[in-house]
Amino acid sequence: MTPELMKEIYYYMALSRAVDDRMWILNRQGKAPVVYSSNGHEAAQVGSAFALRRGEDWIAPYYRDLALVLAWGMTPREVMLHVLARAADPNSGGRQMPAHWGMRRLHILSGGSVVATQNAHATGIALASKMLKDGRVAVAYFGEGSTSQGEFHEALNFAAVWKLPVVFFNENNGYAISVPQRKQMAVVDVAAKAAGYGIPGVIVDGNDPVKVWEVTRAAAERARRGEGPTLIEAKTYRFVPHSSDDDDRAYRSREEVMEWKKRDPLVTFEQRLEAEGILSAEEKAAMAKQIRDLVNDATDYAEKAALPDPATLERYVYAE
Repeated sequence: MTPELMKEIYYYMALSRAVDDRMWILNRQGKAPVVYSSNGHEAAQVGSAFALRRGEDWIAPYYRDLALVLAWGMTPREVMLHVLARAADPNSGGRQMPAHWGMRRLHILSGGSVVATQNAHATGIALASKMLKDGRVAVAYFGEGSTSQGEFHEALNFAAVWKLPVVFFNENNGYAISVPQRKQMAVVDVAAKAAGYGIPGVIVDGNDPVKVWEVTRAAAERARRGEGPTLIEAKTYRFVPHSSDDDDRAYRSREEVMEWKKRDPLVTFEQRLEAEGILSAEEKAAMAKQIRDLVNDATDYAEKAALPDPATLERYVYAE
């Protein structure tokens, strides 16, 4: 990994955190209905995105993947149009609840609210890629709670049998909403489940974007060679509640959260870049200003944008 690439990854991690923070403010102001945060997941999402062929491969995100879609090419303006449900929202025209990403131009597969279905959808895209021989890889992103769903089993089983070019990327933050992992599964590591399908299961520090980049790149290359899927488990943590409607004090202590915040991926990666002489104080300040200006612009742009026309309410639901 080159110093330039490391700085670009840091930039998108910082951009995501800033957009995320603004989304929470808009929610508390009553302007955004609900926020699903990627706060704490940035290293796993951005590191994996840069290991793929952005715009060529397909990603099937889940609701916590703000940093992923930004790194994949979605702009802050497009994100804010989505969060504020404006007519120009490229994900759903203001029809879908926030954090349901989907953009054909960028090869972001539209997601649904049903947990774990993106695993089966990504497997289907991988089957198409194998039939078309187009060299593309599909990547499904999901939380560890999703691995308790039947779609997870069906997708991995089918993908393994057919040796499909798909990567299953688990962002394990330890909680399926309010349920800790120990109450979700009897195994310590999600990656251990890969053995049941005869595929590799890889554990990686989800707070280290370089390590995430390495394992994701290896999994994608394996898939392109026709050797089948890989299950990656990126161990990380969400620093905020499950959503803006959740009170995480009911199921985890403040001490636990503060202990994990000592490993904040944005802070630790920034410190690494500074220590290695890759990111200067001047560059960091310039990035911070650029990001601040982008977030302010995106917010103003979306707030001024038109709401959907009520006359189009039945569009995409009933035939016109």
